[in-house]
Amino acid sequence: MITNKGTARNMLDVRIILAVLWVAGMLSSLNGDTYRLSASTGPLGVPPGVLLIMSLIFVGSIFMSALTLTLKSPACRWANRIIGIFYAMITLAFWVFQLVVWRSPGYEIVWSTAQLVFALLVVWYAWKWRNLEG
Repeated sequence: MITNKGTARNMLDVRIILAVLWVAGMLSSLNGDTYRLSASTGPLGVPPGVLLIMSLIFVGSIFMSALTLTLKSPACRWANRIIGIFYAMITLAFWVFQLVVWRSPGYEIVWSTAQLVFALLVVWYAWKWRNLEG
């Protein structure tokens, strides 16, 4: 049970912040892909398996933005922590590959960095979010 208006406001604020961070991370990813696709000059031969993995990553962010607003507080905090760490690790791996192995153009590094920052912010806010329910 929520005990006062300040507590209810804090819980709602954290949920909204987390949901917006998930959406911002997904939009950063989509924007980076849009730049990449518009910069390519030939047909893209992306295998269906890669498209499936990319789709799962995108839909995960969409689900997390909705689940953040609907799950009960303890489940919401843990889901954001675990899935946020998972997304941060995936994004960091791509960031390293783009920087070191693929030597990607600067715009890809910018969008990957934005994704990483948003994922880390999700983890940060979920971790510092205290259980304020009575």
